[in-house]
Amino acid sequence: MNEPVSSSRFNNIHPGLDLEESLRILSLPVAELESSSDRYMAAAQLLNFPGWQSEQALLQLLADGDKTQATQLAKRKAVEVLARLGCRDAIQSIGKCLNSADHYLVENAAWALHQLGCQDQGFINQMVALLADRRQNRRVLIQSLAGLRVMQALPEISALQNDDRPGVRGAAIAAVATLSGSKDRILSLGEQLFLPNQMDRQSAIQDVIDAGAIELLEEIMRTPVSPVFRMRAVRLLWPEAQPLCNGLSLLDTLDSLLLDSPECLQLVHSYGEKQENLFLINEFFGTDFSRCYLALQTLACEPGDRLWPLLEQRWLEEAHNDYGAHYFFIRLFAMIVDWGDEKAKVENYCDDAIFNRRPQFTKSRPAAILALLSLQPERLNSSLTQLLDPELEANWECRYASWMAAAQMIGMGMSIGTQLVHLHIKTNDPNAFVESKKRQVAGLLTDF
Repeated sequence: MNEPVSSSRFNNIHPGLDLEESLRILSLPVAELESSSDRYMAAAQLLNFPGWQSEQALLQLLADGDKTQATQLAKRKAVEVLARLGCRDAIQSIGKCLNSADHYLVENAAWALHQLGCQDQGFINQMVALLADRRQNRRVLIQSLAGLRVMQALPEISALQNDDRPGVRGAAIAAVATLSGSKDRILSLGEQLFLPNQMDRQSAIQDVIDAGAIELLEEIMRTPVSPVFRMRAVRLLWPEAQPLCNGLSLLDTLDSLLLDSPECLQLVHSYGEKQENLFLINEFFGTDFSRCYLALQTLACEPGDRLWPLLEQRWLEEAHNDYGAHYFFIRLFAMIVDWGDEKAKVENYCDDAIFNRRPQFTKSRPAAILALLSLQPERLNSSLTQLLDPELEANWECRYASWMAAAQMIGMGMSIGTQLVHLHIKTNDPNAFVESKKRQVAGLLTDF
């Protein structure tokens, strides 16, 4: 649901809003606000200012009896921020939110009590009782109770393993495995990894992670969702420093994830008849990754020069600034071998994407490294020293993709430069996955 403070790239969404102004906004009556969203914005911004002042302002917001939508929305955010700040003094105030008629506030409160390690039996009893209310987000309630190791909730959670909603059903199966140690139903989570609804597929991956069901990792690698979700499963499930797991090779798995070919996925959609190229390109702007991968797979069979006029038009109109479509455009650039006279333009787009450091475009950067590798390895080679240096390139996936590129260049007989070898091979990378890949590449350097 939420990321820890230290790992989120999107905490400071209002960089001009400082602590004093945030506190001032929260102190104003709703009638004096310039915008109805000001309270929510100020509450969200306090995540960037840990400390007593921020916590007190958020607690006062939770105690505010104002019933306007502006305040109710801000309370939802306040509960989340207090939890992410680790404010255990807020447990009582947050627990009272379980009584709210606002189901989203109840959901956030249950999540927050889990994050704060709540041991208040009264609040725990309330959360268990709320499992009987279909209006509530029972998935979050189940996850929170399981995370708190509430054994008394096991009968109620067990009964939900057959719920008609996949998200509730999957969370219940994972929770029973966590609380009882029984994995009798775990393999049924594998079926949910390929449901028609993308949210259900993403939820199923989280359920596998929560259950520690490493035996389903191979199925996760075939699940047609954003590679972010599949990579997260590898990071959280793979035994540390183990080169092999359940018949899978760590480096082969990581390589496959970063290449992200639709051929390696089990797509849940198909076309009954041939589709127009414009329709296929526009599929990249959709939210269901199975449809995006299907369009990518289909377009990759088309000649680049025939596609280019439509691709360039949609790139300039929208894709250059749409991070979802941007990723699939970059993937397509890598998959088509012959771009004819447009090759230089395609290379430029990939090169720009490699060094586009806007947070929402993070996923495209390693994809662009591998795309430029397939298009013009000599051009990528000139940037490798920078891309492999942890002090210059913070994104571990970019460094990993760059070592993939280095390995391929060595295989092609290209020189990747003595500076690169001496600067990076002999120093440890802070990321264990990158370090493993780097050691593999070192073995290819026979003259090292």
